[in-house]
Amino acid sequence: MLTYEQARRTVIEQVEKARGPRAAANISIWDALGLVLAEEVKTDRDYPPFHRSTRDGYAVRAAEATPGATLRCVAEIKAGDTVTQPLASGTCVQIMTGAAVPSSADAVVMIEHTSRDGDSVRFERAAQPGQNIVPRGSEAKRAGTVLPPGMRLGYAELALAAQVVATQLRCASKPRVAILSTGDEVVAIDQEPGAFQIRNSNSVSLAAQVRLAGGEPVLLGNAADRIDDLREKISRGLREDVLVLSGGVSMGKYDLVETVLKDLGAEFYFDGVAIRPGRPAVFGKCGDTFVFGLPGNPVSTMVTFELFVVPAIDLLGGSSARDLPFVEARLGAALNEKPGLTHFLPARVEWRGTKPEVKALPWQGSGDIAALARANCFLVVAADREQVKVGETVPILLRKDTI
Repeated sequence: MLTYEQARRTVIEQVEKARGPRAAANISIWDALGLVLAEEVKTDRDYPPFHRSTRDGYAVRAAEATPGATLRCVAEIKAGDTVTQPLASGTCVQIMTGAAVPSSADAVVMIEHTSRDGDSVRFERAAQPGQNIVPRGSEAKRAGTVLPPGMRLGYAELALAAQVVATQLRCASKPRVAILSTGDEVVAIDQEPGAFQIRNSNSVSLAAQVRLAGGEPVLLGNAADRIDDLREKISRGLREDVLVLSGGVSMGKYDLVETVLKDLGAEFYFDGVAIRPGRPAVFGKCGDTFVFGLPGNPVSTMVTFELFVVPAIDLLGGSSARDLPFVEARLGAALNEKPGLTHFLPARVEWRGTKPEVKALPWQGSGDIAALARANCFLVVAADREQVKVGETVPILLRKDTI
């Protein structure tokens, strides 16, 4: 049985090997958050387009602004002012943060290091050439690439695109991810369940995880534990880039997902991972569609989606596979877990200043959604560990939607 690291690498290798170019469209910058660039963005001019002051102070010739020297202030420059005159010898100009530095000036002295009497400015410290000035073109040169293809667009990337007047961005289409739950015990979320049935919460959580990962969810509802119903709905899901099934992948009499997929010609790359929760996870390909069979218990479904489906959506969307968001924290309460499997325990991390401390939450197993709703991370216990003591440093996998 594969470790989760081996299973994750298998997903990445198989998807990288098979993926082709994505369809792309021009998207307004206002609608491009979270999308992946399909075409590079270049600058329209140098950035900054002038020598820019980073402080409020005085623009000077550094050689003249020596400790105790006095220079005559001949002008004031604020951000946005047009600057055409060079700085004359023996003078300085008052300048504001973000303003253009006049030619001949090669330093800006912070106002805190000066004293002023009328037009006379006394300097208390030596000035160094280049201090408090961002040179023209030092951030980006005209016609240079600032956003390469494959980059996911966050708020900083969109701000940079706006700065270089790229208001329409060529973006890759989102991977379409079909979501199908299985089981006679499952009913739609707006239906009244029977005494021994449950509502289809997995469809909601999976759709949310697909959107967070940058995909487009395609909801197929629920398939009954019958070969004909499963085959019909799975066949519909195989029209999309990815098919994610929840439930029906264990060893029970009515766990029929793998049987149906094999009949449809699926090839499987793994059908179990040494983790808890999520051990029966399945990954394969049927035609041109990648297929994930995830355990039906909700916490198992959420964990295995994050570990294995997210990198596939990343790659199919035109970007690289993002690393898992692991951080380290101090363990706040001792653990005693069964060795042999890597455990992903619902947990809560809190920061004491800059130092995180984590505690596993009480939970009733992989069906306990309420416990996960109180968690903001998963506490990871390695397969070779049984007891973990208070104060030890442990890895945690952050829930990206809550932190």
